[in-house]
Amino acid sequence: MKIGIISDTHGHEGAWVRACAEFFGGADLILHAGDVAYHGPRNPMKADYNPMGLIERINASEIPVVIAKGNCDSDVDASCLAVPLMAPYAYVVWEGHRIVVTHGDAVMTDAEKDAMAAHLKADLFISGHIHVTVLEKRGNTVFLNPGSAALSKRPDGRNTVAVLEDGAIHVCDIETGEVLHHLALDW
Repeated sequence: MKIGIISDTHGHEGAWVRACAEFFGGADLILHAGDVAYHGPRNPMKADYNPMGLIERINASEIPVVIAKGNCDSDVDASCLAVPLMAPYAYVVWEGHRIVVTHGDAVMTDAEKDAMAAHLKADLFISGHIHVTVLEKRGNTVFLNPGSAALSKRPDGRNTVAVLEDGAIHVCDIETGEVLHHLALDW
């Protein structure tokens, strides 16, 4: 099983292209934790900002894509996507493991995430929104925020994505490929 995990692309087509080319090749599934197309009024636009190009690439993806709706995802953006924006979360059962994907703006605190994960019996709880990576296990659930693929708010400024493969999750710098965080799964 290989799952590519991305969040907060905010219309930056180049971030999607790099993620797919360098990290998601051969994946069985791509999970996107929201804020797909719009850059948001607080975020800078970079040279690769091209929301229509990003949407066209997502629509043309040969790998199935599941997307949780983010706070910057509008109905107009959703109408252009060939896959639905799931709100307030997407629930995927993959090889017997329960995966919850939510943007994170409705469940900001660890306590809120813990409660939602427990209620949904999540093995993996994925969120975005804060543009900072998180990878930790609390109780029976692994909590992952892959960070932003385009507009990092990490102290080091690195844009990141995650890959679940061979019983582990890796959070990687999208530019260098360096593994920044690693967690072996006990599933």
